[in-house]
Amino acid sequence: MNRLKTSELDPAQAAFDQVVRAGDPWVQHVSRGQVLRIVDLEGNQAVDTVFFNADDPDEQYSLTHTIQAQGALYLGVGSRLMSNEGRAMLSIVADTCGRHDTLGGACSCESNTVRYGLDKRPMHSCRDSFMAAITAEGSPLHKRRVASNINFFMNVPVTPEGGLTFADGISAPGKYVEMRAEMDVVVLISNCPQLNNPCNAYNPTPVRCLVWDAP
Repeated sequence: MNRLKTSELDPAQAAFDQVVRAGDPWVQHVSRGQVLRIVDLEGNQAVDTVFFNADDPDEQYSLTHTIQAQGALYLGVGSRLMSNEGRAMLSIVADTCGRHDTLGGACSCESNTVRYGLDKRPMHSCRDSFMAAITAEGSPLHKRRVASNINFFMNVPVTPEGGLTFADGISAPGKYVEMRAEMDVVVLISNCPQLNNPCNAYNPTPVRCLVWDAP
């Protein structure tokens, strides 16, 4: 998926509009028919994202079902984000970046150690952000439910041998991805804090999240 499509939605008409700082988590309920836009404000930021059925959090985004449904590893316009029950959760309806990773996963203290060295273990990670969000008072989520995630704007090429490489991002300031919810969902984001990742140019930056009501 590398097709580009701009959106006609006006940010001034959004029902919800928030800037999420680098390293922060973000949780939001998005109702069926509403449209969620994630904007890469400064370029090449990695936005680790998980989706849950708002009525049954045991149903969540599944990378295997998503890859199988579209026959492709990367996400773009027309991609359907599938659940572990084989149902469409969201559809990508606009995209000005053209490529989003399904395989790289969320950084953690363990993966930071393996990739970058023992001295990086204490550094803040997306797994930390996910845990902070779901352990907040009133959260319907549980850490056991945080499995596979999407890395919006992140560039993780697959080698001919089947390995993964973490490469420079291909996004740019103001690029965005827009999704229509096909069911009521809870969106869980970690705006990646990773300082060692070339995908975000070693410089974590804020993103903007907007939600429009269904027409």
